[in-house]
Amino acid sequence: MIRVLIVEDDPVAAEAHAAYTDRMAGFQVVARAHTGADALRVLGRDPVDLVLLDMGLPDMHGLDVCRAMRAGGHRADVIAVTSARDLTVVRAAVSQGIVQYLLKPFGYPALRDKLERYAAYRDQLTGAGTVAGQHEVDRMLATLRGAEPAGLPKGMSRESLDAVVGLIRGGTAASAAEAGAALGMSRITARRYLEYLAEMGLAGRHPRYGGTGRPEVEYRWSGKTPKSG
Repeated sequence: MIRVLIVEDDPVAAEAHAAYTDRMAGFQVVARAHTGADALRVLGRDPVDLVLLDMGLPDMHGLDVCRAMRAGGHRADVIAVTSARDLTVVRAAVSQGIVQYLLKPFGYPALRDKLERYAAYRDQLTGAGTVAGQHEVDRMLATLRGAEPAGLPKGMSRESLDAVVGLIRGGTAASAAEAGAALGMSRITARRYLEYLAEMGLAGRHPRYGGTGRPEVEYRWSGKTPKSG
């Protein structure tokens, strides 16, 4: 059983990540932490094999959590689960030994792919002994670094999702019609992406009053505006 620590400051996202992980055979969520300090306390107390780590924590950067883990002798592997797209963060994550990097927002298939690859990688490293040659090392690393899945429902694109995220992440509240007009897509298409974000816990639905009849639904980013998280 692979014991997992979820480190995520947004409680809704933390619960979603934990629910996704618990659906995976061979994985068990042993704790959730909402700050870097909480994560280090859990690591000092409980056996953990894998950390799903947000980068934008309220008390320290996720990379600082990694450094503190290694300085404290914690050998758990780390998968970054983050909205940080800054190449300097990606490079630093690689240098810190983070084994995989998963961008928010994502659905269950994307995390499932990462965890399945990680489990297969661990299976190849069980026991002692030596590798037969370079080909075996390459095969093990390729298990982690395999082709990236789309990770989105059929008919949705990462580029359009990023555009919708960019619209509401800065604090703009938008209805489906407003989002569609701003981004050059139909109201129905915009609503599909907004509803996807709401289902992921990344956007909230709010009634907008002002006219006669039913109130219009507007969508707002539900978490912090990510700088590196």
